[in-house]
Amino acid sequence: MAAKYDRIGIDYAQLRKPDPRIAARIEAALGDAQTVLNVGAGAGSYEPEGRTLTAVEPSAEMIAQRPPSPTRVVQGVAEDLPFDDNSFDAAMAVLTIHHWTDQAKGMTEMRRVTKGPLVILSYDPSFRDFWLLDYIPQLAVLDDGQMPPMAAYDAWLGRVEVTELPIPHDCTDGFLAAYWRRPEAYLDPRIRAAMSSFHAIGDISSELSQLASDLSDGTWARKHADLLELDNRDCGYRLVIAH
Repeated sequence: MAAKYDRIGIDYAQLRKPDPRIAARIEAALGDAQTVLNVGAGAGSYEPEGRTLTAVEPSAEMIAQRPPSPTRVVQGVAEDLPFDDNSFDAAMAVLTIHHWTDQAKGMTEMRRVTKGPLVILSYDPSFRDFWLLDYIPQLAVLDDGQMPPMAAYDAWLGRVEVTELPIPHDCTDGFLAAYWRRPEAYLDPRIRAAMSSFHAIGDISSELSQLASDLSDGTWARKHADLLELDNRDCGYRLVIAH
């Protein structure tokens, strides 16, 4: 089964280490569920301990990067989950829905196989208060095309609870906005390689050159001095819970 992360997932697990503060929010949202399905599981980030886990992931490369664990791993896709109705107490999907070929069908499948809560970590594409978009506006265009609006979850799942997920300034999980207070990180090609967005938008040499220049001459620091005082910040990430 060929998958995007077979190409871009090399060294992913080393750069995308679960952040314990984000993990705590996800685990709390799962409640007392004992059997949990992780859809688009990647290398196993945010899978809670002490529960019976089943992971579904299309990429063999990502599956190979999973640490040893008792989790049952199935190579497959969200749109065609190979499980009976109501097989799990809860299900989770962490920063994955934008990779699905049919988001509505994937959500319907998650609901079908799950008795209890669905916990989805995603990004609100209407969010624009992130300085990196000033340098690389292509990222906003990309998210408009691939990230579902928050209202879509109500349409797919009925009434859902949507809450902000503030990102710590020292977040250990290297997703797109994780380095909001560490701007020099975006100049590192190895760090960018662990972010799928940069694989999708093509050449950004000139944009990165501008960022490098602004960091070097102090322009970035002058514009964003307020950020350096913050421990965490809303960067557009949302925890969506369907009960």
